[in-house]
Amino acid sequence: MIKKYRDQFNLEFTAEKYAEVHQLLNEKSGIDVAFRLSESPIFLPKSFQEKLLDASKSIISQVKKMSPEELDKAIPDSCRVPNDTAKPHFLAIDFGICKTNDGEIAPQLIELQAFPTLYAFQKVYDDIVTEVYPFLKDVKNPPSKVDYVQILKDVIVGDENSENVILLEIYPEKQKTAVDFALTEKFLGIKTVCLTKIKKEGKKLFYENDGKLIPINRIYNRVIFDELENLPDLKTEFDFREEVDVKWITHPNWFFKISKYILPKLVHAYVPKSYFLNEFPTDENLENFVLKPLFSFAGAGVNLNPTQEVIDKISDKENYILQRKVTYEPLFKDINGDFSKAEVRLLYLWKEDEAEPILMDNLVRMTKAAMVNVDFNKKDAIWIGSSNAFFAED
Repeated sequence: MIKKYRDQFNLEFTAEKYAEVHQLLNEKSGIDVAFRLSESPIFLPKSFQEKLLDASKSIISQVKKMSPEELDKAIPDSCRVPNDTAKPHFLAIDFGICKTNDGEIAPQLIELQAFPTLYAFQKVYDDIVTEVYPFLKDVKNPPSKVDYVQILKDVIVGDENSENVILLEIYPEKQKTAVDFALTEKFLGIKTVCLTKIKKEGKKLFYENDGKLIPINRIYNRVIFDELENLPDLKTEFDFREEVDVKWITHPNWFFKISKYILPKLVHAYVPKSYFLNEFPTDENLENFVLKPLFSFAGAGVNLNPTQEVIDKISDKENYILQRKVTYEPLFKDINGDFSKAEVRLLYLWKEDEAEPILMDNLVRMTKAAMVNVDFNKKDAIWIGSSNAFFAED
């Protein structure tokens, strides 16, 4: 959207520089990136950034006003974890870059989650892209790496020894986000531990390191709790629903509370109207809405063109929403003259003793397909995948 930077990037881009980004990420993390990286960042005007921040500020304010009882209704009884907290440590807010009916290029809220994402990876990636394309130093994203790591450490490690803090995942070596786990270990000095390796004695949890059992006092949780139900042969000593003597970063209940569940409750010019499926008004046109299950990742279960026949077959309508369709605008020109669409995820961290969360970085997903998910793209497409946004004056 900023011609100056787009033209310069496209002029400087080469396949060798794209390979260099991958190589540097491999060197810094020690493993290959398992998801597709876009060849290009996107460049957005400060005026668009202000729209993003205005919408996010409003959304956060509305969330803060929701009562614990209201949010608590989002948690399925089968997934409820003891010792809930007053607020989450993480907040990720996804906006599509869209064209409105009056022709305005504006953000439109797609979804939001109180669950950690690629915090460590994204900072390293930003720095590497800036290193490979030095002209981007003019629009580099704050904060500095030193400050960024310190804030991350404040939230995740806190006052604990890093030895007693773990990143928890299920089969972490098989996850596409393993590169982020590796970089988080380097940033914070903590270990990544598989749920199947956790030892339990009474209410205390332990992991094994160099033949010794190490007490776990804080868990940086990366397990998507409700997905455990899809692993019927999983054998563990520890069940999330048990009361244990640990501090959750962030508490698993927030995965449900800040999710598609609250979309129908939010009001803002950049928040498309949503309804719970069982409350969909008769005067609305189904053709104008997208069907989404309340709890799913990476576009699973989303129906872009739901029909009444599809709706009628859903028995648990309270677990779905209908969200008004938005039009992603193809704005990001590649070296062949084709255009990609994108959405921006704002990455917040929320310290327990602070009233407002801290905006740390952004993550961009680029596409040329109907859905902003790499799996839906043609394999030979370019300017698709995970990236970042730089903001500058027009």
